[in-house]
Amino acid sequence: MQNWKDLYLELSDKINENLSDIRWIDLWHNQVNFLETEHPFPTPAVFLAFRSKAIDDVGNNVQNLTLQVDVYLYFETFSDTFRGSHNQESALDFLTNLNDIYALLQGSSGENYSNMRRTDIHPVDTGNAGNLYRQVFECVLMDYAACKIYDDTTATELIIDKQNNRYII
Repeated sequence: MQNWKDLYLELSDKINENLSDIRWIDLWHNQVNFLETEHPFPTPAVFLAFRSKAIDDVGNNVQNLTLQVDVYLYFETFSDTFRGSHNQESALDFLTNLNDIYALLQGSSGENYSNMRRTDIHPVDTGNAGNLYRQVFECVLMDYAACKIYDDTTATELIIDKQNNRYII
């Protein structure tokens, strides 16, 4: 089964299990521009957003999606990145986190997606002391969310009776 919820959970688990520096993972809803009214979160934080780029029907209630995955990395710091600053190294940890996310996701596949590849990266202005970068990835997902799910079952005491060339069960 592949769907957006399962994709979010899989990517969230993948980041959590492989990138120990990341302290918060959530769905993106512009949290960093409303820090005073949002649920507080530690940084560095990763936020995930999904949008379709192309959708093709492949059967009844099944679609093949080319999906855009936006991975926002937010790092709140008062350290300085300028050359010679006494806390430059800790301020630049953000760039290490950015590279680690790329290395983890680029070329990856999972239970709920395949062919992950980065297509864009750019800073996002927050107007506060935090650094926010958006890496845009693209992947393929087969969406079965509209399909009926049937449980396997074993029939017991099934009797077939042939009467007048018809079968009665």
